[in-house]
Amino acid sequence: MSEAPACPECKSEYAYEDGALWVCPDCDHEWNPSAEPEATSGGEKVIKDAVGNILQDGDTVSVIKDLKVKGSSQVVKVGTKVKNIRLVDGDHDIDCKIPGIGAMGLKSEFVKKV
Repeated sequence: MSEAPACPECKSEYAYEDGALWVCPDCDHEWNPSAEPEATSGGEKVIKDAVGNILQDGDTVSVIKDLKVKGSSQVVKVGTKVKNIRLVDGDHDIDCKIPGIGAMGLKSEFVKKV
């Protein structure tokens, strides 16, 4: 019996094979062991927009969906351009200043690179 690889996310030793993927029961992470060297070669997390373009600090993005601002009655409208974004780790991938609203965090899945 071959030894199961450790989970790349939480380093758990209890991963199991499910078809072509490996699954970690501790953190629910799924990965393909043959694609693993490409994903971890740079050491940094690659953040992509809604259409798959790679985002970098200082990029300009456009919002692709109306987004309600939590704790406010304001809405970030579709097509709002956000300049000079900053990529961060966490639930929201992007820190930025939105014209008319101010500083806020956005998820990369709701923007596209301009």
